[in-house]
Amino acid sequence: MVDQKKRVTVQEVGLRDGLQSISSIMPTSEKKRWIDAEYAAGVRYMEVASFVPAKLLPQMADAEQVIAHALTYPDLTVTALVPNLKGAEKALAAGVHRIVAPISVSAAHSSANVRKTPLEMVDEFRRIRELRDSAGKSGAVTLIAGLSTVFGCTYQGEVPVGDVRDIVLRVLDAGCDIVALADTTGHATPGQVDAFLATLKPLAPQKLSVAHFHDTRGLALANTIVALKHGIHEFDATLAGLGGCPHAPGASGNVAIEDLVFMLESMGYDTGIDVQKLLACRAILKEALPGETLFGSLGRAGLPEGYPITQSEMKKVIA
Repeated sequence: MVDQKKRVTVQEVGLRDGLQSISSIMPTSEKKRWIDAEYAAGVRYMEVASFVPAKLLPQMADAEQVIAHALTYPDLTVTALVPNLKGAEKALAAGVHRIVAPISVSAAHSSANVRKTPLEMVDEFRRIRELRDSAGKSGAVTLIAGLSTVFGCTYQGEVPVGDVRDIVLRVLDAGCDIVALADTTGHATPGQVDAFLATLKPLAPQKLSVAHFHDTRGLALANTIVALKHGIHEFDATLAGLGGCPHAPGASGNVAIEDLVFMLESMGYDTGIDVQKLLACRAILKEALPGETLFGSLGRAGLPEGYPITQSEMKKVIA
């Protein structure tokens, strides 16, 4: 039996965070194919869409169709991002298991991304929670406060940890189930992650459980290792490191899910994901998004000779 403490959840967010950041429109049929392939590789958590006006984000115009397909897998946890109450209404109607609302700690990024201040977005989050509860889905739909620009902002620059602490306390008071910390602009360093989590994790040891790192400056995996030591047990990533934030100039580069899973498995963590099958999924992006740049060290160099080794062999290596 696998030690529960060594289980780590890896969520694929490329269908939302990756696609929203590029100009190409992936056909709905190819999105479904992507979901099928990653499910076959063992991925059981996916953020597959966001509910925003199609005129603003045409990549998400088929959100209901994509979600309906993802829900055909009974053990796949399906997440959607919603920026407001109207989006939450649609997400609840679509039947998602989890809703994440983006709440920027940086006022400048919040204005550019959702045209609200951070505190106005906390108020909107509270209304979303009230909507979910009034619909009788408080136990069925998990509500995630997705705090963005936690470690820095391309518009504002430094984001003080005190500002992050304030927003964390406010979303906890608003009734969130989970707090996710996102390095939206790729500013985070291992030392900063260590210091921030030392301050923030004690505020809600169980609820503050998700991290979202971008690899803009090549530190996403190092930041992940630090976060693991602080008890973070769920991480977002995208196939081939696709995407970023359209309102964070120069901050493209989500950590590649292939690289993240490979590192976690090599450290003895159980993700339930087959890295070789995951690497094969990259072919879908090459075919469906011709011309788009794909990232990831494994995609470039391949798996090392002799991989994979068995779990029993891995335990001997890391003992």
